[in-house]
Amino acid sequence: MSIVKINALTVPAEMRATLEQRFASRAGVVEGSDGFEWFELLRPVEGTDQYLVYTRWRSEEDYQNWMSGPMQAAHGGGGQSGRPQGEGDAAPRPAATGSSLWSFEVVQQTGPKSA
Repeated sequence: MSIVKINALTVPAEMRATLEQRFASRAGVVEGSDGFEWFELLRPVEGTDQYLVYTRWRSEEDYQNWMSGPMQAAHGGGGQSGRPQGEGDAAPRPAATGSSLWSFEVVQQTGPKSA
């Protein structure tokens, strides 16, 4: 079954709009990647300053291939700053002050019933 990668990004309140804009500006970067299944950027509603970046992949190998190729290009050669490729030579201040990557295997899933 699929694997899920969740990057928990600690984002100060004053950098939330910046983070969201950076992700929006590189929309489409991951969608064409082999093995990619799903992406969501989750904004915290209450009780935390952590955004969750949820991606779902066909396999760990597909995720690693994306990490070593298109993801590095999207981040200007590496890092987790949320900076889209081509944003200039001077690296802008990272929107997140910290991150933690969580990995899961999908062992059970369901969807809505057809009407």
